[in-house]
Amino acid sequence: MILQDWWYTTLLDLPYPFQAPLCEAIKADALVVGAGAAGLAAALRLSESGVKDVVLIDRNICGGSSTGRSAGFLTPDSELELSQLVRRYGAEGAKDTWECAVRGIERMVSVVKDHGLECDLQIQDSLFVGNDAGGWKDAQEELEARRLLGYPQTIIPASDIPKVLGSDQYTGAVRYPGTYGINGLRYAQSVKNVLLQRGVRIYEATTALSLQDHTVRTHKGSITADQILFCLDKPSKDISPYEEDVYHAQTFLSISEPLSDQEVARLFPDGPLLCWDSDLVYTYWRLTGDQRLLVGGGSMMSTFSRNYRAKPDVMEGVIARFKAKFPFLKNLSFIQFWPGLIDCTRDLMPTIVREPDRPWVHWVLGCVGLPWATFCGDFAARHAFQSECQDDHRFYQYFAHARGFLVPTWLEPLMGKQLVFSLNNGWAKYFQVDKGKKAARYTPGEF
Repeated sequence: MILQDWWYTTLLDLPYPFQAPLCEAIKADALVVGAGAAGLAAALRLSESGVKDVVLIDRNICGGSSTGRSAGFLTPDSELELSQLVRRYGAEGAKDTWECAVRGIERMVSVVKDHGLECDLQIQDSLFVGNDAGGWKDAQEELEARRLLGYPQTIIPASDIPKVLGSDQYTGAVRYPGTYGINGLRYAQSVKNVLLQRGVRIYEATTALSLQDHTVRTHKGSITADQILFCLDKPSKDISPYEEDVYHAQTFLSISEPLSDQEVARLFPDGPLLCWDSDLVYTYWRLTGDQRLLVGGGSMMSTFSRNYRAKPDVMEGVIARFKAKFPFLKNLSFIQFWPGLIDCTRDLMPTIVREPDRPWVHWVLGCVGLPWATFCGDFAARHAFQSECQDDHRFYQYFAHARGFLVPTWLEPLMGKQLVFSLNNGWAKYFQVDKGKKAARYTPGEF
């Protein structure tokens, strides 16, 4: 395997030109910093809401960071299963938070269809598979959570797994509709073209270096704006007062050579699916439109490691374990792999902040998954200019900066950031209960 992000290869036939970096001082009504899924959603919403002059900048190309490295799973599941949300927030809170991601999916799909974007949008049901007895229990808990909240689902016992997946080594599964696969980088670059047509000024390869009052400075220019929305991954402490609240989990992806029709039919007897298993560091896989198999995962050591890894050993281990489940694919060649750092928070829920002392400054941080990022960027943009007209202020209680965590950040100098992150991560995923507690504490003027 060679170290290369396959999604970049798929851009070669797109006619959307690179947008030159900013090299002057300009003014705008709104500035969006970061052109991943969240920033693009924010810029789209602003351009649709009558904000006349919108500027979008990114230190890479649009979608060139986390969005363009992702597996393109458009599913509400993103680190936290629905049953885990029910345990944590109760039925009402779980439905609230789950619907955020559902809205993110609906928004992305509508943008693709409304503008005829070519980004390999694939209708694919989700399949959560159990790896052992505990995994079957997890699948049953998902079934009960979906029944509780009135979502459609199908429970699949071990004996029926081969009817939907070409393996007899799983203990059961839950399948549900309304989900998709997408090429996130082509989506981002296609949305860039939509924004340009709407008159949004876009500057790629433009890094935000500092923020002073209403002005963001870059290497060769500056933007002064009435409202500033930071939709960043990996923010620096030089620009973000919330940098310490952003953590990173490392995952790896690999793409195969195209499968034959026979291999596809054997792997997915009932049609292609978005799949992931019940392990803490889970393996996930799906089929692209040109019948390539995308497989992702990691290891306990690499997921929470302080050091960025770019060697193929972790991905080779993921592929070997995957092929052990699907021995008929033992000769399938995986041609490229790439690592990615997923931005997240200690409790795996996004953070949305309007600064209390600078209410024109907004932050969208730690969004795991394209649907969550899209919802949060859209949410922040709607509330930046027309907050009094919105009917979803209740979501702030889940996304506020000052919410409860198992291990506070002031212990990080003693324990280390990665240990604090892994402990909070595990606690939020398997044990945390927030229902019945007071809502998150807001700073006066924060929202």
